This record gives sequence, structure tokens and C-alpha cells, in this order.
Amino acid sequence: MIDRSAQVHPGTRLRRLMDAGVVVAPGAFNALVARSVARAGFSACYVSGGATANGAGYPDIGLITLTEMVRTIREVVDASGLPVIADADTGFGEVECAVRAVVEYERAGAAALHVEDQVFPKRCGHLDGKELVSASAMSEKVAAMARGRLSKELVIIARTDAYAIEGLAGTIRRANLYRAAGADVIFPEGLATADEFRTFAQESPGHSLANMTEFGKTQHLTAAEFAALGYSIVIFPLSMMRIAMHAVESGLACLKAQGSVESMLPQMQSRTDLYALMNYTPGVEWSFPRGSA
Repeated sequence: MIDRSAQVHPGTRLRRLMDAGVVVAPGAFNALVARSVARAGFSACYVSGGATANGAGYPDIGLITLTEMVRTIREVVDASGLPVIADADTGFGEVECAVRAVVEYERAGAAALHVEDQVFPKRCGHLDGKELVSASAMSEKVAAMARGRLSKELVIIARTDAYAIEGLAGTIRRANLYRAAGADVIFPEGLATADEFRTFAQESPGHSLANMTEFGKTQHLTAAEFAALGYSIVIFPLSMMRIAMHAVESGLACLKAQGSVESMLPQMQSRTDLYALMNYTPGVEWSFPRGSA
């Protein structure tokens, strides 16, 4: 659990990490996964709106609420002790709503949040049929969010979904407008190839974020390859959830067929390993750790 009396803003920690090299942020869809991310040695983690919605039984179409996202962010921050990058979709509404989201996310302990230029209700960034707000409307929202943050250290990330509609040139044009409006980092969603990522980074200088999601429009690239292309952050938003859900489906199939999951014991996290992850010893009073998990 993070020590909220700490003097260093989580956004400051993230900025230092970006300046030092590429930041790899696996998606943590709940607090237990967040503890695992920290224990595995990652320096940051990511909270996906899509994963949070899926975990609540919703598709990724903007149904998840600000309250639900803030609760997840707080739990992930506390459990991991890491700088957390969080998805804010379209800002939960117009400018005033987006500014409130900035304040609530920062109060929950987020280091950064990203907002996108889709029309509400949004669609997954790797699906077709998206619509965009005007570049000027998005720039206005980004500027208001930058002004409204409690600390200038909170990292404002502007995501643009323009690639599927306006092409790479439109993506770069919007990115540069959003940087000028106050975005600290740009998230160009849905680019397809390494060459396109390279061109974007060259034509929109500054910190950029790459989304390495499976089964989407982007070719598989490693974090090191994204770093060489000029990216400061690489998120893997749904990877751990997809792996976990595949394991759940395998376990359920086994239970249905065999009436037991004994054959899958070698694939399970043991009770001992779970307790170790939780820093818990039965019979000993559990105390909230300070700093990283």
C-alpha cells in the first residue's frame, strides 16, 4: 500500500522514469494483480477502462462510471505502490466532467491519466466505426484538464483515435495541437506498423505512449523496439486479463468434465504463494505496508 504522506507526487516519479528510459506498464485489473506487477519488478502499472468495464460485466463502450474507475485506481495504487497510469475514456462528459475526473483521479493517487478524442459513446480503439470530436474541442478539453489538476506534476496524456479516420497525417496534426494545448504525453491509438510509429514520433516530438494490445491493429513489437522508435511509455492493457481469463475457462472446462480440478493443481497459485504475495502470515497481525507492495 502506498504511503499517502509521501512527499513525492506519483506524477513526479513517472516523469523521472520517462526521462530515464521506456516505462513498461502492464495492465492491473484489480489490486491483487497490481501487487503481482510490483513484485515482478515493473516500475509502473496501468488501469484500463476496458478491463475495468469487462470485470464489471460491461463491454468497452463508455458504460463504466467515474466512481467505479476511481475505486479501482485507488485500490491499484494502494496495493502496488507504483505510479499508476489510468484510462479516463472521453473524460466522462464535456469539459467540466473531464476536469472533475482529473481531480478525482489525482486524489485517488494516479500518476497520469489519458483522455481521448472520440465522440461519446466511445468504442475500443482497435475497432472500426469510431467518430471524433473536433480537434479544437479536444484541445479545449486538454487545456482545461491541464489547468484543473491539483498539481502540475500529474501527467496529462492526450489520446487521439484519428488514424482510422484521418490517417497518419491527421493523427500527427491533432497530436501537435494537443501538445500545444498542454498535454504532457500523446497516445496515438491504432497505428499499424513500426514505420508508422517511427514517423509519428519524428513528426510529433515529445513524450509519446504506445499501446501494445493483442488481437488489434498494431503489429506485435517489444518494449525495447518501441523505445528505439522513440516512445516513453508502453502499456500492455489487457494482456494479464486475457491470460487469466483463458486459465479460468480451462479450469471451468476441467471441472465440468472431471468433477474436480485436481489435475490442474500444478497450474494454480498455491496458498503459500498467495500469502507471500499478500505479505500475510496466518496467526500474525497483518499490517499495511508502506511504499511498494
